[in-house]
Amino acid sequence: MTKNTYIGEELEIFAHAVNWKQYYGRAIRDLFGQRVLEVGAGLGETTRHLCTDVHREWLCLEPDPGFCDRIRAKVSSGQLPECCSVYNGTTQALQGGSRHFDTILYMDVLEHIADDCAELQRAASLLNDGGRIIVLAPAHNFLFSPFDGKIGHHRRYNKAAIRAACPAELAIERMGYLDSVGMLASLANRLLLSQASPTLEQITFWDSVLVRMSRFVDPLVFYRIGKSILAVMRKKTGRQ
Repeated sequence: MTKNTYIGEELEIFAHAVNWKQYYGRAIRDLFGQRVLEVGAGLGETTRHLCTDVHREWLCLEPDPGFCDRIRAKVSSGQLPECCSVYNGTTQALQGGSRHFDTILYMDVLEHIADDCAELQRAASLLNDGGRIIVLAPAHNFLFSPFDGKIGHHRRYNKAAIRAACPAELAIERMGYLDSVGMLASLANRLLLSQASPTLEQITFWDSVLVRMSRFVDPLVFYRIGKSILAVMRKKTGRQ
């Protein structure tokens, strides 16, 4: 994951997706342990919605030094809890050290990493026994659009792709799709618009209308369709 993987303007726009962050946050927040590693923390907006003072440690791992500075500023100003700290780098820099985590998060990040299998293998080595890797990623390669390419996505995921990338020492604990209604908008963009970048107005409509609809529809379709996939992988005990 390099600096060019992210485009700051797009992160600024998606910072307005408050309902979306709250939606998936409710699905995973109870799974967090005391020590959390957030890979690719970006501007810290996901951190702001997921991290609370109950955590002993929340490490924001981010390869872009400018984004790291912005996260530090949010911690200093009280926008992020004091348990948050920042590390400028990737999981490669953490390997071989003494730090291990109860939870490692990839919130719309894994699709930016060329070798996702190697990345998850590194993450597994940073987990405590019984710890979890939680992945939220865009779903279905047939939805791959110019926007995906513009912001550095290597792929979109389905359940088979997640299983293929899951390290042997981890077991998939939970997996399903989210945002069934938003998937229709993504399909329209893929087939009709081929738009390279969403506008703030489009993100606001998706977040305020489509995400709220998906919160009711997703359980009705048993989380079998959606434009995002959520996977929880747990490290088997007794494995190093």
